[in-house]
Amino acid sequence: MNMEYNTTRKALIIPEYGRNIQEMIQYACTIEDREQRLKAAKIIINVMAQMHPQAKETVDYKHKLWDHLYIISDFKIDVDSPYPPPPPLLISTKPEHISYHDKAIEFKHYGKNIAMIIEKATAYPDGPEKDALVKTIAIHLKKSYLNWNRDSVSDELIEEHLKVLSKGQLKLNEEIKLTSTSDLLARTNKPRKPFRPKNTGSGAQRGRKKQ
Repeated sequence: MNMEYNTTRKALIIPEYGRNIQEMIQYACTIEDREQRLKAAKIIINVMAQMHPQAKETVDYKHKLWDHLYIISDFKIDVDSPYPPPPPLLISTKPEHISYHDKAIEFKHYGKNIAMIIEKATAYPDGPEKDALVKTIAIHLKKSYLNWNRDSVSDELIEEHLKVLSKGQLKLNEEIKLTSTSDLLARTNKPRKPFRPKNTGSGAQRGRKKQ
């Protein structure tokens, strides 16, 4: 007996229905009697519905099953369906390309949001408020860097990254010192205390009386 491998078979058009459904639909296309062909198509539709019972929760699920029947048959099945077949052009047309943020993101481990924050910070007038904001941004960069690289990071490197991200418009005040690497790592790794409800009510009062 010759072994037949999937690599030598025709590719599955809608894989979730499996090869048996595809072969059943291909056979239905060959049935000459129109009434028998429609009867076979309805049986196949019922089997498809049983394979995916969750589809019944969707709107117009029967319509979708008939669409899938046409698609799997490569639009060759000729039956009096309760629904018109989907246009083949819609199936073959590729979806439109989704345009993403067109600005290049430097140092992707910092994320896109920080780039937007830095852009707004550059518009701040010079002064204590801007210095405080720049320090906050630099500390966030340092924490983000440590999430990506757990070893260590120097303040000089963070300052350089801040300069690159802000295109040279933001820099740390010389008097400002960032939170140390050890403190940031300690905060990140600090275990949370388990929640323990406080004793309330008469039970707590009885406990105090016993003491």
